Amino acid sequence: MFHHVKELQFNARVSKPDPRFARLLLEQFGGPNGELKAAMQYFVQAFGCRKPYPDKYDMLMDIATEEFSHLEIVGATIQMLLTGVNGELKNAADESDLTKLLDGKGAKEGYIHEALVNPHFFLVSGGTPSLTDSNGNPWSATYIMGMGDITVDMRLNMAAESTAKLVYENLMKFTDDVLVKETLRFLMTREVTHFQMFQAALDSVQPNFPPGILQGDPKYSNKYFNMSQGEDFSGPWNEGKTSEMGEDWQYIEDPYQHVLDTNGLLEEKAEGTKRNEKSVQAKNKALSAQRKTQIDKATLPSNGEIRWSIY
Repeated sequence: MFHHVKELQFNARVSKPDPRFARLLLEQFGGPNGELKAAMQYFVQAFGCRKPYPDKYDMLMDIATEEFSHLEIVGATIQMLLTGVNGELKNAADESDLTKLLDGKGAKEGYIHEALVNPHFFLVSGGTPSLTDSNGNPWSATYIMGMGDITVDMRLNMAAESTAKLVYENLMKFTDDVLVKETLRFLMTREVTHFQMFQAALDSVQPNFPPGILQGDPKYSNKYFNMSQGEDFSGPWNEGKTSEMGEDWQYIEDPYQHVLDTNGLLEEKAEGTKRNEKSVQAKNKALSAQRKTQIDKATLPSNGEIRWSIY
């Protein structure tokens, strides 16, 4: 159940209309890294958490709802940046005030050029926000990512917050309006906050590596293949121990020869790790049973009735 409060979460303001930047800001209204994408992604992911992970369900619904409020902030800012344009489009037969609005004839001609580049935003939408990105591509549910595994979804969400944060960073470079920048900085900061929430939620699920349930094959889990020619570089990604499982990196200097020597890796040996096939299969079974028991206990009704809410 949703209840709309008409006041914005953040008091968004603009100094003056700016149709060009309004078009750029559409990227966070209907773009692949925008607020609607985030809201719908977390909203959809939450359903699978309702019973087995009620705490994560609560968090996902809270953040999804906040993302809807951010969508409203972005839409309101776009509308304020288009102040005068909506009325102007409906008053086209009369003498135009758009020249004054856009600081001169040259600016008006630039506005007309923008309308030719993206006619949907300026003409079809009638000067209001539309669910497209800044190039007029319509919003799509293909932007939504969710795998139904809590450890995978939290990582997907951390990536979503990271990309959205970077878009806000880039947007701030294209406006000189201090009031608009104030709003963008608020929205950017909340991406950082949400990233930390998802990271903390991921850490609260143990074990959470590798993503999912099945463990990696110990013969291949710590191999680094030198797949390029030229100057090579070393770092924690190919020397020392692996970051999550603490295995010793095995550096394969000549991958082609190594593939030949191991019959296409079929005769590869597990080196630099304490894991073996027996221990891997045992862990697969144990973790599968643990997750199944946890989910069954949370989702299967004791009285034969399946219900979502208790009133």
